[in-house]
Amino acid sequence: MPPLLLVGWALALLALFLSLQLHLLIALFSALLVHQLIQLLAARFAGRFTGRGHALAVAVLAALVVAVTAPLVLAAVAWLAKAGQHLPLIEARVQSVLEQAHTQLPPFLQEYLPRDFAQIQTGMLEWLHQHVGELQLAGKTAASAVVHIIVGAVLGGLVAFEEQWQPERLRPLARTLARRAALLGQSFRQVVFAQVRISALNTAFTAIFLMLVLPAFGVHLPLVKTLVTITFVAGLLPVVGNLISNAVIVLVSLSLSLYVAIAALVFLVLIHKLEYFLNARIVGSRIHARAWELLAAMLVMEAAFGIAGLVAAPVYYAYIKRELNEVGLV
Repeated sequence: MPPLLLVGWALALLALFLSLQLHLLIALFSALLVHQLIQLLAARFAGRFTGRGHALAVAVLAALVVAVTAPLVLAAVAWLAKAGQHLPLIEARVQSVLEQAHTQLPPFLQEYLPRDFAQIQTGMLEWLHQHVGELQLAGKTAASAVVHIIVGAVLGGLVAFEEQWQPERLRPLARTLARRAALLGQSFRQVVFAQVRISALNTAFTAIFLMLVLPAFGVHLPLVKTLVTITFVAGLLPVVGNLISNAVIVLVSLSLSLYVAIAALVFLVLIHKLEYFLNARIVGSRIHARAWELLAAMLVMEAAFGIAGLVAAPVYYAYIKRELNEVGLV
């Protein structure tokens, strides 16, 4: 095996490891997403141009993709910042749920519940006082994540544009690293497309539960269409997206009764566990890997790096398998 290829592998694996160790995974995925979007659009719209015209068309597409991505991120941050305006409504909902719970639950369970929202506020203030340092760190992490997304998107656009300028002039190591990056991008694209299918299946199961199963028992949740939409959009994020949509559905279910919320939580937990196997099955078919291989990779990566490792596992495993397949080892 050529020594240059081994050096390229070593540098690529080191970069992937550092992206997890230094908490740069979100920047890496942002760059890959923008890069792959530009490549897809360029193949469709810029392919009719040649030479400098093609490079100019790619530059325009890169600018458009980045110009759309950055405002979307900032808009999401602004929406979260305004979430505090809904606190009075949330307080009323929680108070109603507590009152229902104290009338519906057995006495031995009622003693574990707060009597009213004021008691919850007192507990929250005590918790905030005890964890103020951790919350400051979480705030800094959230702010840096926004910066990482925007910077990653810009880098992905710049790389897509730079690739148009005579890549044959690259020196041997640069060519080797460029090939590694190309394989990583292809692996990322395969996993993302597979994640769309997984999100669609998860959304279908959730829609059946919200629109058919619950109404069959006389339970009609508000904002069902919005919940289904949130489930699909959030489901595009591996694993974490399900947690987001599940939390929203359970909170809305609490507005009806505690028992509806428990039923929704049990159903969503089952679907969440099923997604592990769906992820392994669907993504595995895309990257020509058996379900148990991908599932094992997800478990190992989660044990080593937590949620970030779980999210990265399908892309990393797909990339490593592509590399090994290219040299005929698997």
